[in-house]
Amino acid sequence: MATPGTTSARPRSRVSARIAGITPSATLAVDAKAKALKAEGRPVIGFGAGQPDFPTPDYIVDAAAEATRERVNHGYTAAGGLPELREAIAEKTLRDSGFRCDPSQVLVTNGGKQAVYSAFATLVDPGDEVLLPAPYWTTYPESITLAGGVPVQVTADETTGYLVTVDQLEAARTDKTKVLLFNSPSNPTGAVYPREQVEAIGKWALEHGIWVITDEIYEHLVYDGITAASMPVVVPELADQTLILNGVAKTYSMTGWRVGWIIGPDDVVKAASSFQSHLCGNVSNVAQRAAQAAVAGPLDAVHSMREAFDARRKKIVSLLSDIPGVECPTPEGAFYAYPSVKALLGKEIRGERPEDTVALADLILREAEVAVVPGEAFGTPGYFRFSYALAEADLVEGVNRVANLLAEAR
Repeated sequence: MATPGTTSARPRSRVSARIAGITPSATLAVDAKAKALKAEGRPVIGFGAGQPDFPTPDYIVDAAAEATRERVNHGYTAAGGLPELREAIAEKTLRDSGFRCDPSQVLVTNGGKQAVYSAFATLVDPGDEVLLPAPYWTTYPESITLAGGVPVQVTADETTGYLVTVDQLEAARTDKTKVLLFNSPSNPTGAVYPREQVEAIGKWALEHGIWVITDEIYEHLVYDGITAASMPVVVPELADQTLILNGVAKTYSMTGWRVGWIIGPDDVVKAASSFQSHLCGNVSNVAQRAAQAAVAGPLDAVHSMREAFDARRKKIVSLLSDIPGVECPTPEGAFYAYPSVKALLGKEIRGERPEDTVALADLILREAEVAVVPGEAFGTPGYFRFSYALAEADLVEGVNRVANLLAEAR
């Protein structure tokens, strides 16, 4: 029996169940581990982080430096974004993808990750289902769950180029389905949906009244003459139930500047802006001025970076494909290779028999001093993600180390 003034109730958790249930970003965890080992003097080569290794172009940095001296940037500004930047984003979107929108339909966010979370938070009610093609970027399912939604995985593999079909989506659809997450070019696979498949999926979503959140952050990183079709451009009638996510991080090598955006119907963007007004207020004004210079400026630096990524893409696919037991489709976009290593699981390597790609990735880090991200992080065990956003010499050395280790598999 409880004594007066005390309670027999169970102690409450110090951390909410909602936050305690979050899985930390696997890609950032791998990158952090690689950096920690480097700091200890170990020659670790990291293929983990999806971060361009180029500096932000000078004209963008110069715009930011100038912005720091302007008094107008020293105080609060509109939560939805600087009017000049929202206008520049609208003009850039029409130029690059052919989608026409009003600046009022643009919400500037603190990087692409906040755009992802805010999009789900604005659309999804508890219990709503979100169709999530896999392999998927690690942040998507966490953002869905935080918003109270239920991620429903729809898996594609290397035999289909990691592209899901309308039939697969239809088989996963229920009366609780509210949103489809669409990402092309894809992180982690580099897959790019052909225009006809984008159209088919868009018409299916329109027919069933399903919202589409389309993440177009890698739109400029496409190869071999391929283009990334924007779903609301291919299916214009879908625009009223589509949110477009994008940002400056990948295209302009601005991962640390933290500027992304959402484009969508006025009522949804207004609601998301209201949410942001309480969440964080405005994005850094200096970063917004830098982003304005980026999206309004020329694409010369972007094209130069893409050429370098293309050369690395060809090199890494060639090297990985030469490793017995590794099957590596050629990515058509982004800067990732996503090889299958299923044939190597369970084989003996230096006295160990890793049964999954988490264990195999750990073995590679310890024995070859190379950091890769296991497919479990992306919803598909049996694969590795290699980011080829690193110097070619490191790329070659890193893959050769992996090849030498895996050659011992028996």
